[in-house]
Amino acid sequence: MDVSHCYLDGNADAVEFCPHDLFQCVLAASTYTLQEGDQPKRSGSISLFDVDAELGRLELTYRIETAGIFDIKWSPVGGNIIPLLAQADANGYLRIHKLECCLDGSQARGNSLKEFCGEHISSSMCLCLDWNPSATSITVGLSDGSVSIVSLLESQLSTVQEWKAHDFELWAASFDIHQPHLVYTGSDDCKFSCWDLRDDPSNLVFQNAKVHRMGVCCITKSPNDPNILLTGSYDEYLRIWDIRSISKPINESSICLGGGVWRIKHHPSIPGLLLTACMHNGFAVVKTTGDKAELVETYEKHGSLAYGADWQRGRVYADDKRKNTAVATCSFYDRLLRVWIPQGDIFE
Repeated sequence: MDVSHCYLDGNADAVEFCPHDLFQCVLAASTYTLQEGDQPKRSGSISLFDVDAELGRLELTYRIETAGIFDIKWSPVGGNIIPLLAQADANGYLRIHKLECCLDGSQARGNSLKEFCGEHISSSMCLCLDWNPSATSITVGLSDGSVSIVSLLESQLSTVQEWKAHDFELWAASFDIHQPHLVYTGSDDCKFSCWDLRDDPSNLVFQNAKVHRMGVCCITKSPNDPNILLTGSYDEYLRIWDIRSISKPINESSICLGGGVWRIKHHPSIPGLLLTACMHNGFAVVKTTGDKAELVETYEKHGSLAYGADWQRGRVYADDKRKNTAVATCSFYDRLLRVWIPQGDIFE
C-alpha cells in the first residue's frame, strides 16, 4: 500500500529511519550527484523527513548540502543518548551529525542536524560504514580496497586501524553484532572476508573467493541468530551463511532476486524477515527460516536503480485484517523517495 512519495534534490542512494525511542518517525535520506566536466564535482545532501504512514505524512523538515554521500547510518540504540547520523562521502570524510531536537508540539517537525565531528579518512572515497553495537567505533570501506576502523571518543574521531583488505572498491564493511571484534568486508573483487580486530594489523580469519560470481555489495549479521550471516551481490543472489565453522563458512542456501542485491535490512521485530534493494529489479521482501528463503513480496514502483531501503521501527500500522510496518525506499536517477506498507502476509 502506497503511503506517500516525493522527489529529492539529487540522485537518491540511502534512506535510514532513526531507531531511537521518540525519534522513530524521523527518516534521513541522502544523495550523490556527479557533475561532470573539466573539474568533476560530487555533491550531495541529507534530508530529514517526518513520517507517519497512518496519516499519510511524509514531510520534509530539514535539509543540508554535503559532499556526495555513498552511505549513512544512525547510531545504534543504547550507544548514545542523542541519536547520531554518520555519513561516508566522496571527499574521503567520515562525518557525524547530531540530531538537534526542538519539540514544540509537532514532534519531529522541529528536528535538524548539527555536525558533531568529522575526520578525513583517506584520499580515496568513503563508500560504506557501520557502527559497532556500543557506538564507540565505525568501520569504513574505501574505494581503494582498504578498510578503516575509526574510534569515537566524546566528540573526537580518530583512525585506530587501517589495512588493505581487497583489490578493488570495498562496498561492504560491517561489524559482527555478537562479536564486535570481528569485521566482515566485501568488494568488487568478488571476495567475502572476515577480520579480527584484536590483531594489529588485523588478522584475516577467513576469505571466500569462490561463491560470489560478481562483486559483494552488502553483508549483515542476523540479529536473532549468532550463527547466520547474509550477503548480497551484483550476481543477483541473496545468500545465507552458517558461520559456526568460522575457518570455512558454509553457504547454506541462496535465492535469486533478479537484480543486484545492494541492501539487506532485517525487520526490527520479526525474526527472519528481510527488506532488500535489488538495483535493476526494484525492492523485495524475503522471509527466511533456517536455511530456507522465500520471496514474499516485490515492489516495483521505482523507475531507476533501487538503492536505499529501511523498515520503520517501533511503529505498527493497522490495515483492516492484518498489521504491517511501514518502509521507505529510494531510487537513484529518478531521485524518488517512497513510503509504503507491504501487503504480503509477513506476520504469518
